[in-house]
Amino acid sequence: MFDEILGLPPHPLIVHAAVVLTPLLAVLATVYALAPRTRRSLAWAVAGLAPIVPLSVFAARQSGESLQAGRFSSASGEMGELINEHAAFGTPLLFVALGLGVASAALVHVCRGDRFGRPLVTAVSGLTVILAVVAVYYVVRAGHSGAVAVWGS
Repeated sequence: MFDEILGLPPHPLIVHAAVVLTPLLAVLATVYALAPRTRRSLAWAVAGLAPIVPLSVFAARQSGESLQAGRFSSASGEMGELINEHAAFGTPLLFVALGLGVASAALVHVCRGDRFGRPLVTAVSGLTVILAVVAVYYVVRAGHSGAVAVWGS
């Protein structure tokens, strides 16, 4: 499924969705959490990106594994190390993106109305901000290591 699109490996194309959308959700969810006045205008964006981000990271990870297995399985030496370093960020990024997606969706849900109370909103807001920071960290590390593997330092 993630082997080829029109004869080309899809990973270089798919990865851009994860690299753009993950930090976008992180920023929007953080603003949503920390600036209550923005919640009305940002709710649709945060709720919409919440499921898309984990899916884009999953697709990037799967296409990367397919690319590695199909074209770089025999890579060794420095190139093999660079590819393995890059690939090592895929699973943690996926878990954090999934957590950020769930926390962001939960935040939008608990902020609607007054039915859940301030302590729960504060807790979910804090969790969302922490996951946003961690997600950006892993996106930057994965993106940078991939760029170094392809283009050098």
